Amino acid sequence: MDSWAITDKGRVRKSNQDACFLHREDDSDSAVLLVCDGMGGHNAGNVASSLAATVFAGEVKEGLANARVTGAVCTLMKSALRVANSSVYKLGLADADCNGMGTTMVSAVVIGPDATVMNVGDSRAYHMSEGLLRQITRDHSVVEDMIERGEITREQSRLHPRKNLITRAVGTSKDVEADFFSLTLKKGDTLLLCSDGLTNVVTDEELARTLTTAENAESACRILLEMALTMGAPDNVTVVVLRR
Repeated sequence: MDSWAITDKGRVRKSNQDACFLHREDDSDSAVLLVCDGMGGHNAGNVASSLAATVFAGEVKEGLANARVTGAVCTLMKSALRVANSSVYKLGLADADCNGMGTTMVSAVVIGPDATVMNVGDSRAYHMSEGLLRQITRDHSVVEDMIERGEITREQSRLHPRKNLITRAVGTSKDVEADFFSLTLKKGDTLLLCSDGLTNVVTDEELARTLTTAENAESACRILLEMALTMGAPDNVTVVVLRR
């Protein structure tokens, strides 16, 4: 497997409230990928994303060997999410500067050809296979709900004034619900995780073309980031790519 991660504050934001994590098990074909996009006043968004990423990744890494043997990857990720959510939520209650903070989270645990993907919020996971790009996750957002109700088109959603409002987040309440997806990665397939700082300015067609033509995972990450920066990058941008 070939993998890389990159994050940048973009052209407009003063700080980077995104966080990412990429871990490859030594001498094995397993990996943990994670992207968080924080929200909150002052530096609370940065605190939320960093804390959630650190806690979740630590829990998953600790239990990965057992999950690999038992096949209980989804159970491990659910448990790790509960701990991460509780950590962010409790800090938000204890620290007035962090009150109400939260973060999106999209993660993938890959063991051989099997990938389990989890998401909360509007950070996304994509699967590229045989020249076709498929969005795995569904955004938990106001505009996504409006699209499903037929009130706006997907193209209209890109410029909608409420496009940044999410309906689920890690750390904003005592409990959190995530969506889970299972997929098989064939040789040559690519898994992309990213924050909306990328997908708000780079189209799916551009994502597909880059993932198809990039020499390796690092090159794909750097090209996609540069594309977002060229388009003005009004938000933080985070990209994690794994190619099997």
